[in-house]
Amino acid sequence: MNWINNYVRPKINSLFSRREMPENLWTKCDACGTMLFHRELADNLNVCPHCDHHMGIRPRDRFLTLFDGGIFTEVEVPKPVADPLQFRDQKKYPDRMKSAQKATGEKEAMLVAEGEIGRTPVVAAAQDFSFMGGSMGMYVGNAIIAGAKRAVDLKRPFILFSAAGGARMQEGILSLMQMPRTTVALQMLKEAGLPYIVVLTHPTTGGVTASYAMLGDVQIAEPGALICFAGPRVIEQTIREKLPEGFQRAEYLLDHGMLDRVTPRTKLREELITITRMLMGLPPAVIADLPPPASFATGPEKPEPAEATAEVETAPQQPLPRPTYPDRKNEE
Repeated sequence: MNWINNYVRPKINSLFSRREMPENLWTKCDACGTMLFHRELADNLNVCPHCDHHMGIRPRDRFLTLFDGGIFTEVEVPKPVADPLQFRDQKKYPDRMKSAQKATGEKEAMLVAEGEIGRTPVVAAAQDFSFMGGSMGMYVGNAIIAGAKRAVDLKRPFILFSAAGGARMQEGILSLMQMPRTTVALQMLKEAGLPYIVVLTHPTTGGVTASYAMLGDVQIAEPGALICFAGPRVIEQTIREKLPEGFQRAEYLLDHGMLDRVTPRTKLREELITITRMLMGLPPAVIADLPPPASFATGPEKPEPAEATAEVETAPQQPLPRPTYPDRKNEE
């Protein structure tokens, strides 16, 4: 019977056993349906090479392909009070935070960093739509304030990549409060004479569009990005009319004067280098001589999930200095 155990049984098992394959090797394009190999997609910055559809890109991956050599330093963001409203829907708010942190490996929906693009020092912030829809809460407000303050302290341009479904409902009025807070913070950049450049990515909606996402000195968008306050379906139901084709997409907004540029992701770094150097009064860069960015296909591994950050490690909201205006005195 040994020949059955030693020879026949292993052969039968090998015939019916499945070869283990890594997950996420292939991604289906939402626009054209093409199956794309993960390395091919990463090399093209998460843009479909067949139809030019721009898929989502995480903040760390975006920074790897933005900064020279993929080298950047994170800017510390004060942690706000956790779950200030004791909010609960189908899940408790802290549980939702833990789930998002475990899924993304990030602490919150925005990452702020400093580094160089084309040898030009900048401060940049990017929202993560995969973290609770990139929703704007107290942390995101603190992140933008921290980024703006850092840019003013270092006298650098501030670049922001928006991607959000709006304000975070679990924080209620405290999330809406971030609209005026971020507006005041961005006023500091204006008073310091520093550029604020916004890159609107898909989607940018709600209170984010009504505040910091539309306050840039230069407004750039990625192709096909949905940019709106209320979505087209809501508007159609309200006015009971069919909206024009492409309404609220980046190209439509460009045609109607709401944007300065619509730039493909593969050309965005080069354009940001040109704009930042021009606005900072620097000579044009020779692109061929600049250090290249990194590829997130071979970049550093994602950080471990930041599950503990939903616990109560709190800090008060940062007070902001009042903006000064040249044509009037500050009120006492």
